[in-house]
Amino acid sequence: MQLKFVGATRTVTGSCHYIETGNTRFIVDCGMFQGENEIEKLNRVAFPFDPAALDFVLLTHAHIDHSGLIPRLVREGFKGKVYASAATIDLCKIMLLDSAHIQELEAGWQQRKAKRAGEVPFEPLYTVDDAERSLSHFEPVPFGQMINLAPDVTVRFRHAGHILGSAIVEVYLHQTNPGAGPASLSEPAATPAVRAEEAKIVFSGDLGNVNQPIIKDPEFVSDADFLVVESTYGNRVHEDRMGSMEKLRKVIQDTWSRRGNVIIPAFAVARTQDVVYDIARLAYRREIPPVKVFIDSPMAVSATEVFDKYRDRDEFDVETRALIDAGGDPFDFPGLQYVQTVEESRSLNEISSGAVIISASGMCDFGRIKHHLKHNLWRPECTVLFVGFQARGTLGRRLQEGATRVKIFNEEVAVRASIESIDGYSAHADRDALLYWVKSFRTKPRKVFVVHGEEEAAEQFAAVLRTALNTWVGVPERGDTVDLASGQTTVRPAEKAAEHAQPAALKATRENLERAYDALLRSLDRREASPDPRALAATQDEIARLISMMQRLAQEDRTA
Repeated sequence: MQLKFVGATRTVTGSCHYIETGNTRFIVDCGMFQGENEIEKLNRVAFPFDPAALDFVLLTHAHIDHSGLIPRLVREGFKGKVYASAATIDLCKIMLLDSAHIQELEAGWQQRKAKRAGEVPFEPLYTVDDAERSLSHFEPVPFGQMINLAPDVTVRFRHAGHILGSAIVEVYLHQTNPGAGPASLSEPAATPAVRAEEAKIVFSGDLGNVNQPIIKDPEFVSDADFLVVESTYGNRVHEDRMGSMEKLRKVIQDTWSRRGNVIIPAFAVARTQDVVYDIARLAYRREIPPVKVFIDSPMAVSATEVFDKYRDRDEFDVETRALIDAGGDPFDFPGLQYVQTVEESRSLNEISSGAVIISASGMCDFGRIKHHLKHNLWRPECTVLFVGFQARGTLGRRLQEGATRVKIFNEEVAVRASIESIDGYSAHADRDALLYWVKSFRTKPRKVFVVHGEEEAAEQFAAVLRTALNTWVGVPERGDTVDLASGQTTVRPAEKAAEHAQPAALKATRENLERAYDALLRSLDRREASPDPRALAATQDEIARLISMMQRLAQEDRTA
């Protein structure tokens, strides 16, 4: 039995992990590499396995860096099932077709360029037809049930709290049971503890934040032999949620006062819905001026329709359920307009002030957001507000790092607008939340593998885990392997964290607590409207959580 790390090693994109038992071959995720040119070239490298020999794929969620190469996999001979949650499948119907359309457009441009240079024609990574064929391979898996997918493989999906439908995947590998039947999703499997289990592997997928709006919080897992955990923000601590909402309010208010527009690059799935949810709360409480809010992303519009589809199912958190039960709509409010057509999108360029424009792509490398940046970046009265991770090599990352001029559609554009960022909207858990989740295991894993993080973040989080758990932790390279029977691996073990890491975590948590407390005082002190009871309750819960975390960190610091 072997695990091979294929993607998202010392980088954030391209998630893919290959597992081979004596009888079964499968992968967890099949994501696209995104960012710098050298990284994106990996999308065309041959798979280190035969797609036709794979029995199935386990998909943690719909984001393209986890799902984006599934159409290529099918194009190259994969014939099995792709198991994912129902919501993930609905989102993939949108995202994979959109990705294929982008591949075709990019290939068309490259083909014209190659023809002029007398070079070999450029083929798309995959086509819309490939994406449509791949969708026929998807099959929904319920959360919380043990499912036999092969005689020697049982899986269970748990809520990851990252985006709608996102999953933590527990994989149980067994000694071959000759009497076991074929994969069945209609009948739950027997509890693995009563079978001849050889190894349990947990794939965190992308973990979300506790108290994130709309969807359920990440579930805790009790045990694993091997843990594969993400580290996108493994070396950072987010702003608290109430602090993020206050910064959003301030950006909108300040930009309105300067008679400018707020441009928000946002991922169409999850991030757009989170920001709309908070703007709706601010608008209903009259804490922002009467701005016009435009969602200029056909994919975001379609994704929001998927969110609406699941409002009556077991996907949303208690607060969102209460809002819906009271007759509210988390994705609509006066002044909000969903933009579909190209003509409607272009008309936004004529608006000089008073608009909040939320558009994709979230990292600014393609999509309608580039047009809005071109028309607003050069204006000092405007603000570009980032609410998500910006990968190295992307336009968004260059703007975050202080570029004074950028090229958009082959035109130099001066950067005079204010550039702001809010960490609290990240759909990824930060270092403290990741550490808390891993430490919640009742039985610590034999080995922990840190993936899905840029090298510095992954290495630092691995060091923190090694110190906190006192167990083996490593950061894989692409192609590293693990023998799941013996535990032997080609991955190098991580060093222990420096002594200053724990006080730094304590300091960051204290700062978050102070911001949450300030937000509570501001809510109580407002004269123009009564405080929102749900907002007060959420703030009080956040304060209680942070106090508990501070006490735990302080105790660990004293006993270290």
